[in-house]
Amino acid sequence: MAQKAAKQQAARNTFILKRTHLISLAVNAFFILLRLLVFRTSCTRSTYLLYALLSAPAFTIEFWFERIGRPVIAASGELKKSGEDLEAKGLTEYMWDVLYWTWGCTVVTTVFGDKAWWAYIVVPLYSIWLAWTTFGGMKQGMLGMTGGGGTEGPKNGSMSNRQKKMGKKGGQKMQYR
Repeated sequence: MAQKAAKQQAARNTFILKRTHLISLAVNAFFILLRLLVFRTSCTRSTYLLYALLSAPAFTIEFWFERIGRPVIAASGELKKSGEDLEAKGLTEYMWDVLYWTWGCTVVTTVFGDKAWWAYIVVPLYSIWLAWTTFGGMKQGMLGMTGGGGTEGPKNGSMSNRQKKMGKKGGQKMQYR
């Protein structure tokens, strides 16, 4: 039972990485085969240049996930390292979003042509929006810590029912023994 959580994490990461590599292989093979066989006349050098340039983030993210998420097993069969959690919130979640969006753009570009790569502009726009909302939330939190208002106590509208009742009774009194 030792390291049960680590073994579960290792199994989950192995499954996720295998699924990710298979989907990536299918999407990229779909692009290359359809472009070479079906849409041969509309294929130019710029088609493959755009494909390489705009698929690079997905390849980089996939490599990064392989690097941090792959479990390390010793020669004796013992689990040395289970790998980072590939389902973590934050940056990992954002990287999955970029990976999925890249795959979607690749499939749409395969069917509709090179102009569909313009859908990839959503990634930087999403990044800007995410940074703006994160900064806005931090800014609100910082204003709350500084007091933000005047020196008077809480107004009647912001008091809870318990605080209002205590105020009517004359406030909260300390009892000394």
